[in-house]
Amino acid sequence: MTVNWRRNGIFIFIKMITEMMEIVYVYTKIRSEFGRQCNFSDRPAELHVDIVPDPSLAENFIEKNPVDVFIQVSKDMSEHEVNTERFKTETRGINHLEGGWPKDINSNDLEHTIRYRKKVEKDENYVYTLMQLGGLMEHCIKQNNAINIYEEYFDDQEESVERSEEPSSAKTINVFSDPNVIKRTVSHLSWHPDQGRKLAISYCCLEFQRAADNMSYDSYIWDMENPNKHETVIKPVSPLLCLEYNPKDSHILAGGCYNGQMGYWDTRKGGQAVEMPAIEVGHRDPVYKIIWLQSKTGTECFSASTDGQVTE
Repeated sequence: MTVNWRRNGIFIFIKMITEMMEIVYVYTKIRSEFGRQCNFSDRPAELHVDIVPDPSLAENFIEKNPVDVFIQVSKDMSEHEVNTERFKTETRGINHLEGGWPKDINSNDLEHTIRYRKKVEKDENYVYTLMQLGGLMEHCIKQNNAINIYEEYFDDQEESVERSEEPSSAKTINVFSDPNVIKRTVSHLSWHPDQGRKLAISYCCLEFQRAADNMSYDSYIWDMENPNKHETVIKPVSPLLCLEYNPKDSHILAGGCYNGQMGYWDTRKGGQAVEMPAIEVGHRDPVYKIIWLQSKTGTECFSASTDGQVTE
C-alpha cells in the first residue's frame, strides 16, 4: 500500500495494490480538516453474514433445461381480403341506317313503318319539333364553312408520340362450371336482356350415346357477382342444347331439348317448365337453335333442328 501526503492540505493520494486487481481512490479535503493522521494496516478478511441455503425453497421454482427464448422484434402486420363490388364497363355502338324506331316496330316491315310515320305526322308537336331541329342543323352546317374538317393541318410535323399496337388479350373473370359430380359441357349461353348481370347457361353432354344413366339434365342461371352459387335451376325433361331469354320479357326463357321438344320457363314460377308442347308436334332430332321474333306479343319464336325443319 502506498500513501502520499501533501503539506498544503489539498489532497491525499492512496494507492492499494493487491494480487488480483488495482484499486485507486482519490480523496480531496482541506488540510485543516484532516484531524489525526490515518494509519493503515493489513489484516485478514472478516465474515459478517453467512446465509445457509434452504433446500425447501427449491420447491417454489421449476428447473428449465435447456432454456430457449425467442424474441420477435419485427412489427405486427395483418392481411385482409375484401371482395368489393365489381366495376361495370360496357361498350356500345350503333349502326344508324334510318330513324330511331321504337322497340315494338320492326324497321324491316314496310307496312309497320308507313303506319308509324302517319301516326307521328298527325301529332301536334311534329311541326314544332322539326322547326327546332332545323335551327340546330343550320348552325352545324355553318360551322363547316368556317373550318375545313377534311384539311390536314399537321402533315409537316412528325408524330411526337409513338403508337404501339398491343396484341389483343382477354382476362378470365369468372368460371361457371357444371356444379354436378358428372361434369358436362356448356352447349349455349344467353345474356339477360335488361341488366346484363345474369347469364343463362345450358349444360349438355354432346356424346349422347355415351352419357351416363345418372347424368343430370339441369341447366342454371348464374349471377355474375356470385359465381360460387347458381341463382335459378332450370329443370327440363331432356338435356337442353339451347336456352334463350325473351328480349321483351326477361322472366321468360325458351329451351330446345335433345328429344326434339321445346320448353318455356318463367323464373317467377320456379325451375319447372310452364309449357312443354307434345313430343309428337316437335322435331324428330335435337333442337339446336331458338330465335325469338320481334312481334307485338313477344311470345313467338323459331326453332331449328338437324331434321331439316324450322318451326314457329
